[in-house]
Amino acid sequence: MPIEFTHVPGKPANGSFFYDFAETATKLSLIEDAGFRKLVVDDPAGLLTNMDIAAQTLDRTGALEVVLTHWAGVIEPTVAARQLAALDRRGGGRLSLRMLSEPLEDSDAEARPVGHSVVWQRIDEYLVLLKRLWSNDKPFDHEGAFYSVAGGYVPRKGPHGADLTIRLGGQSGTALKVAGRHADVFELAAGSPDEVAQLMQRVRGAAAEHGRAGKLRFALPVHIRSGGWTGAADHKAVEVAGPPARLALALLPYAALGIEEFMIGGIDRPGEIARIGRETITLVANSLARREVDVPQPGMLATHPFAEIHAG
Repeated sequence: MPIEFTHVPGKPANGSFFYDFAETATKLSLIEDAGFRKLVVDDPAGLLTNMDIAAQTLDRTGALEVVLTHWAGVIEPTVAARQLAALDRRGGGRLSLRMLSEPLEDSDAEARPVGHSVVWQRIDEYLVLLKRLWSNDKPFDHEGAFYSVAGGYVPRKGPHGADLTIRLGGQSGTALKVAGRHADVFELAAGSPDEVAQLMQRVRGAAAEHGRAGKLRFALPVHIRSGGWTGAADHKAVEVAGPPARLALALLPYAALGIEEFMIGGIDRPGEIARIGRETITLVANSLARREVDVPQPGMLATHPFAEIHAG
């Protein structure tokens, strides 16, 4: 499968990449033209704003897919299922759901201990309910640890139904257990090639317990900044130094691990977006096509000749 590039908007001083949507619409067209396949919607204003931005983005683009950032517990599953199905219909099947873990609200804390495992248990139950609501042909009742549903039903399903793409991440055993059950795309933590390969192996193992190891796709975050690229904020982040045309070649070893998507952040200005499309996305695609059989094996990654790779 060809490598895909996803644009991850930054959070500038004015608070949002989408602050002025008339200006954003021009950038969206440029993002599509540059070769990005997807756009992450993760606005500081929260879930309801994300849904509104996703709707506008789907309306103003023809092929760009929207990765909607979402949290369990903000709205009830039945409400979320209806709204997400409507967005999926609105975009003609160009929506995917990116679930992030967030602490439970204070009201929830009064009823049960707040902890990492509790957060992920709630996400698990939430996703189970969304999938039932997107697939059931008659109302159902549910009584769980976090949610109570009476007569749950979504009359108008989205194009994907219960197969709407779900994106998850995490590194703990609890997070991987939930991801193994639900994730279609797993967003990796930034790290050295060896660290990334080890996490991929753990995720595949968790998915295999549910017979889903072959269904998983992997996405890697890459942040571009002045003077070089660095992985997402992490004490073991990977930094790759060099201009965009050469930096593109540094992504090839990660592609050789089986990563099929690079989530590119740090390029919100029109000139930057165009340059990455011209000098990075095109070069990665062409290099993979020309050198598919010559991509370095995992044991050779640390000595890739085209760019310096080191742990930050």
